[in-house]
Amino acid sequence: MCRQSSKTLPYCLFVSGFSSEAKPSSMLSFKSLLSKRTKAITKKKKNKIRSKTVPTKQNPICEKCPGEEEMEEAEDGDEVEEGFNLKASAPSHTHGVKPLGNLYLNPGSVNSRNTGLGNLQTLTDELVLEILAFLAGTHLGVLASVSKSFYIFANHEPLWRNLVLENLNGRLLYNCTWKSTYIAAHYPSFDVSNVSVSGLRVRDFYSDYLFQSWLCANLEMKPEWLERDNIIRRRGISVEEFISDFEEPNKPVLLEGCMDNWVALEKWDRDYLVKLCGDVQFAAGPVEMNLEDYFRYADQAREERPLYVFDPKFGEKVARLGSEYEVPVYFREDLFNVLGNERPDYRWIIIGPAGSGSSFHIDPNSTSAWNAVIKGSKKWVLFPPDVVPPGVHPSPDGAEVACPVSIIEWFMNFYGATKTWKRKPIECICKAGEVLFVPNGWWHLVFNLEESIAITQNYASRSNLLNVLDFLKRPNASTLVSGTRDRVNLYDKFRKAIETSLPGTIDKLLQKAEEKKAQQSKPSFWDTVTDSKAGAFKFSF
Repeated sequence: MCRQSSKTLPYCLFVSGFSSEAKPSSMLSFKSLLSKRTKAITKKKKNKIRSKTVPTKQNPICEKCPGEEEMEEAEDGDEVEEGFNLKASAPSHTHGVKPLGNLYLNPGSVNSRNTGLGNLQTLTDELVLEILAFLAGTHLGVLASVSKSFYIFANHEPLWRNLVLENLNGRLLYNCTWKSTYIAAHYPSFDVSNVSVSGLRVRDFYSDYLFQSWLCANLEMKPEWLERDNIIRRRGISVEEFISDFEEPNKPVLLEGCMDNWVALEKWDRDYLVKLCGDVQFAAGPVEMNLEDYFRYADQAREERPLYVFDPKFGEKVARLGSEYEVPVYFREDLFNVLGNERPDYRWIIIGPAGSGSSFHIDPNSTSAWNAVIKGSKKWVLFPPDVVPPGVHPSPDGAEVACPVSIIEWFMNFYGATKTWKRKPIECICKAGEVLFVPNGWWHLVFNLEESIAITQNYASRSNLLNVLDFLKRPNASTLVSGTRDRVNLYDKFRKAIETSLPGTIDKLLQKAEEKKAQQSKPSFWDTVTDSKAGAFKFSF
């Protein structure tokens, strides 16, 4: 069925064909909780059925979403077992969905999920939602009136999020929920303030998949997830020390004091950026928004994976943004500059609320990167190139990565395993005024602990030029290379430009690499004096 917008407003978008069955939520059982969900991250961005979360500040435009007062009242049993805690402002689940473990603790209960789905009950929740994703908003509204079960599935917020983002025509004005946003956009004459956020609560509906989406949107970071801080920190080191101690050995480091003279560090906050940028549109996931509209969204959204601004053209769109920061001295050799305007995307402004972030990935084109926090703070977890993070499954060619849908889910299900690893991840909290160096090939996850603004740039220096060239000439470069339209010819263009602008550079680096390799394979003094057969020393006179 094609996804289309109906011009008549169906009554069933707002009400169900059955009465509400309000009931206080029973205790939350987290034993044998929740199957691990994975997503495929390809170079081509895709909208997913599942999403992630962002509850923080009060929205100055919409001070209270309809029904929010009732939602914010904590219910009995909202303390999570085993050290997990819900955020103070977390609502109970909108429609009363409980984890499947609760069903086993209530032998007399019947899962209304199954009775309401009929013959479709044999399908997994994920598959049911995948099927519903083919429906238009009007059809979802009709389906919601069929049964309690379909009411919950058809009101799953990520379905409405995808409908809004895929069919956006004009400004994105978020209105408390994605469903309300869809209705307001397609039926502007309808007063969405009459649509309660809380909706109807369904008795005895158990689903790990649907519950975990809500759970990951409302869990606080456990203190133990933030405790480990084992990164090397440096202040005031020379460029030569940075290269020899960190860039050449490919080791991360947190640098302090190298952005103290940035105008951005003093000025960049919500009010300043909104005033400076006006109606300029910035990339936020699959859509573009001006910053006033984005902050409106960020204040209201309660999602597992909130949209965040990640725009590679911010300097061209608003020239002053590019002039109010400068590249730290350690990263000023960027050999991709020889390509001029043909270089791949390399710098981004990043703005996101608490709970937003980036799941495990390796930076594009085998480049290294630096990330400077201007406002807020970020939790970082990094693994070296030869250690794949637990729960992360890259394809053999590196084109795709399967990993948990949300960052919180990864912490819940996989972070604990790293405690027993001999090679533990590098971790830190990077605060405003600090810069993190991310070496090429390192896996990293980033989670905003509060609303954050940052600048990041990827670059290629002499230290990793050979790695970049090797990456660009891979047989499947057309699927791996990113940030440019000419993926196939980037290697030839880049190598030719380097040889023209910096003649002899590549040959010197190749010779240096060969000498290093030979040195590493050269037997040591003790190898030369040890009798390999007898296990004793041998002497020659």
